[in-house]
Amino acid sequence: MHGAEYGGGGPGIVGSLVYLAIVVVMIAAMWRVFSKAGAPGWASIIPFYNAYVFLKIAGKPGWWLILFFIPIVNVIIGIIALVSFCNAFGKGLGFLLGLIFLPFIFYPILAWGDAEYEGSYA
Repeated sequence: MHGAEYGGGGPGIVGSLVYLAIVVVMIAAMWRVFSKAGAPGWASIIPFYNAYVFLKIAGKPGWWLILFFIPIVNVIIGIIALVSFCNAFGKGLGFLLGLIFLPFIFYPILAWGDAEYEGSYA
């Protein structure tokens, strides 16, 4: 008999646990990154407010949050903000590409690595 006949969802459970672990690590990493920048860490888990604080950490005006709701423009603004975010932590193009394509690796590196916030969170 096959496991599926008995509701065997082994791969589904393992995949769910891996996903949950990644989510927990990302929340902790973003909390730490926000704290490194002088922003409240809890702001990283509040929808929309986290994007606003992210923009402030990147040195961009808060009203840019509105631009995230405009298709195509949001991608361009997101990349511009992420470039400034990387610069604020003294990171360059390679790290930017890492944050775009492998965020679950690069945000923890940013959070618990030796990078220091060089911007001015306001």
